[in-house]
This record gives sequence, C-alpha cells and structure tokens, in this order.
Amino acid sequence: MNTVNIVKPPEGTKSPVIAPTAIKAPSAAPNFASKSVPRHLARGVIGFGLIIGSIAMVPVAGPATLLAAPLALIAFRGCPTCWMVGLAQTISRGRLERQCVDGVCTLTKADPTAKAK
Repeated sequence: MNTVNIVKPPEGTKSPVIAPTAIKAPSAAPNFASKSVPRHLARGVIGFGLIIGSIAMVPVAGPATLLAAPLALIAFRGCPTCWMVGLAQTISRGRLERQCVDGVCTLTKADPTAKAK
C-alpha cells in the first residue's frame, strides 16, 4: 500500500491538481429501503407480529416460544430501528435527491421530469 502524505509541495514544484470529476461524494449510507411501501409495511407486520407473538405465547407454551423473536430480525433486516429507517427511505425514494457541490451536500426535491428522460 503506497501512502502519500503531502503537507507542502517541495520548492520549485507545483502542487498536485485534482480534477473536479475525480472528487467523489461520500459513500452512500446503508440502504434499508424496500421496493414498495406495502412490501415494507408487510415486513414490519411480520417482524412486530413475531416479537409480540413470541412474548405473548410464553405463558401458554413456555419460554421456547421466545426462539421466534430472532426471526423478526430477518424480517426487519436488522432491528426495529433499521426497519423505521428503511420505511423513511422507502417513502422518500424518488422524492428527494442529494446534490453535492464543492464538498457541501444538500437534499432537494427531485425533478419529476428528470426521471422521464
């Protein structure tokens, strides 16, 4: 691995120039979104149903029913918080657009005519 740490260019040389196209936006955050809102809500119903059902069934069937709770993690694709983040991502998909200019990123409303092109 070659690492270059330039603080100040040596005398008589030019500093390296980085073309604007070479600067990349920060890597995208994890994507927890589903293909559609109804599909995402169905995953939530399954996940919360498994958690609530496994806890509610303990008095009837014993502690073995708690083994169903970890299956909710598969439905949630992580934890309930991950599911909530995914719900927000699914709802906002296509409605918001991230634009980065000179290292400053902002969220703006997406142009619906740009999708048609």
